[in-house]
Amino acid sequence: MNRIAFIVLAPLLYGLSFLPFWVLHLISNGLAFLLHRVIGYRKKMIQTYLDRIFPDKTQHERAQIRAKFYLNLSDVILETIKSITLSPKAIQKRFKVIDIEALTQYENQDRSVFIVCGHYSNWEWMASLGLQFHKQYPYLIYSPLQNPYFNNFIKRVRKKYQVLLLPRKETVATLTRQEQKSIPRAYGFAMDQSPRMNPKAYWRSFLGIRVPVFTGAERLAKEFDIPLVYASINRVKRGYYEVQFEVLEENPKATPENDITNRFYDKLEAQIYQDPVQYLWSHRRFKHEGKELISKR
Repeated sequence: MNRIAFIVLAPLLYGLSFLPFWVLHLISNGLAFLLHRVIGYRKKMIQTYLDRIFPDKTQHERAQIRAKFYLNLSDVILETIKSITLSPKAIQKRFKVIDIEALTQYENQDRSVFIVCGHYSNWEWMASLGLQFHKQYPYLIYSPLQNPYFNNFIKRVRKKYQVLLLPRKETVATLTRQEQKSIPRAYGFAMDQSPRMNPKAYWRSFLGIRVPVFTGAERLAKEFDIPLVYASINRVKRGYYEVQFEVLEENPKATPENDITNRFYDKLEAQIYQDPVQYLWSHRRFKHEGKELISKR
């Protein structure tokens, strides 16, 4: 079945990827309407969180955020499909990098670096960052697709932008092996993942809701003394984005426990409060709310 699904869908995805952006954005308009008004994809959950997180906004304003979120989601989906055939030169024009020195300075020092971001704006085009490096292919940490044919397909597409996909479960082993061999790499983390429940989980407020947060990037950075750089992605206009880098922490071993994680979430919160439309509200980020005492028994 996996092979059949790939044979049927791959030509469709390729066909879509050849369409110009203005046509893809028209299709995105229709997809957003379908997800929002017809299917109602996670609509109740999204509205509940928007009501809680933005109580100072009117009901009409929150409804507008919700509607624009669906359009943002649809754009990211169609623009990700477009990357199948989008050339490295073309994506660099649409995903502009600012302050690249904050990132590449570590490559020049032969040090590894962690690039951390949230599911904000078009995080999928972060894969194009491989084009900014000169000595190495960076790793983009991801959750492999269940369909092996599509998974291999995505890996081939990403390699065009000189980035390697690293399965989440292989991160520690790969990082350990590379550091022991003194092979510096860049590792991309989406740090706003919802971690598995366990008694040692770190809980904090995120957008006013107390939840467990992912601390893996901080723990690995401390263990191997790898600096972290925060990637702030923002849409300039439809189909065009900017990513700005700033050093989050250069000497992680010297920081208090959870300090780096807290600073990451503070920066991500600031982005979301400034423009909530670009955040991935359909991501089940708050699913463990209210389970803190249960998890610590």
